[in-house]
Amino acid sequence: MHRSIKAFIYKGDNYYVAECLEIAVVTQGKTLDETIANLREAVALHLEGENLADFDLVPDPSLLVTMELEPSGVA
Repeated sequence: MHRSIKAFIYKGDNYYVAECLEIAVVTQGKTLDETIANLREAVALHLEGENLADFDLVPDPSLLVTMELEPSGVA
């Protein structure tokens, strides 16, 4: 059983995009804070009423987020 749901955040054209790796959740936001809030809400809604064991998840799993950043000063 997994204790966390892995997600990846990257910068799109105008928004940050967050994608979960193990479950079918994708969301976006104009800021990182908005994107993370949207991700939490989307994951909660996706799993609402579901048996978490069907997703190989423990009750109340955490989100493990990896972000792709551009190095500063790169043109």
